[in-house]
Amino acid sequence: MITISTYIHFTKEQREQARRTDLASFLVSQGEKVKRSGSEYEWLDGSQKVTIRGHLWYHQYEQKGGDAIDFVRKFYNKDYARAVEILLNGGGQAITSPIIEKEHKPFQLPQKNDRMSRLFSYLLFTRGIDKDVLYEFVRRKMIYESADYHNAVFVGYDTSGTPRHAHKRGTATSNPYKGNVAGSQPKFSFHWHGKSDRLYLFEAPIDMLSFISMHKENWKSHSYGASCSVSDRVLFQCSKDNPNIKNVYLCFDNDQAGQTSNKRIAEKLNKMNIQNEILIPNHKDWNEDLAFSKGRSEILCRQEL
Repeated sequence: MITISTYIHFTKEQREQARRTDLASFLVSQGEKVKRSGSEYEWLDGSQKVTIRGHLWYHQYEQKGGDAIDFVRKFYNKDYARAVEILLNGGGQAITSPIIEKEHKPFQLPQKNDRMSRLFSYLLFTRGIDKDVLYEFVRRKMIYESADYHNAVFVGYDTSGTPRHAHKRGTATSNPYKGNVAGSQPKFSFHWHGKSDRLYLFEAPIDMLSFISMHKENWKSHSYGASCSVSDRVLFQCSKDNPNIKNVYLCFDNDQAGQTSNKRIAEKLNKMNIQNEILIPNHKDWNEDLAFSKGRSEILCRQEL
């Protein structure tokens, strides 16, 4: 049997109206849940995060994005004509006014607390990070406790020693908050430069510290980066800043999102003829591995990374 597709004519104005549909409104109209995150919204594609701003979206794990029509085509498996029709027929609210970009806040580190007792308690006892490793990062002003919410702040510097990125993590077990400071540049996220030819890439700063805690021998000679996401930007910035790096070890979480990203980055590195290897934690992430290695499985009761 031959299936004949029905041709639907849309004017230029209709196509533009569909393309500029507010995606948060559209998703709510479809019974989906969205979460506000600063000036953006977050929607989950399974376990994977999709960032939404107006009619634009970006898939954090696949590193791809587009407009409202692209969204419906990808996530609702519709062809172009059907996607436009759905968006025009009440599926969300069109943005009829011109998009005005909000003024970006300049990057500024959170104010430092006078004491760091909560930070040390959280990272040393709740997370099990090695004392000598933690103190070295603190000494270099790469980790500190914020004055406002007592978050752990992980700072990334450029080669001139200027802070360019900061990742915040709640230190109370009842506070699973995590997020980057406004204005942070992802390519300078939390990292350590060594002089060897090795670089290890992680999703989160705590995973990076956990791995180092389990492999302390000569650790300062190697390079490490925490993308504070599943991006590869800090990897390539570190490689640019440190020409000694020849071997990359991809150490993202042992879940679908982490391993999908590992493979994506490995393919990119292979095309660039850069030696790479994927290292997978035995458990969900490197902090869980650290907990088991120390016989402290009670750490696993803490909030997820």
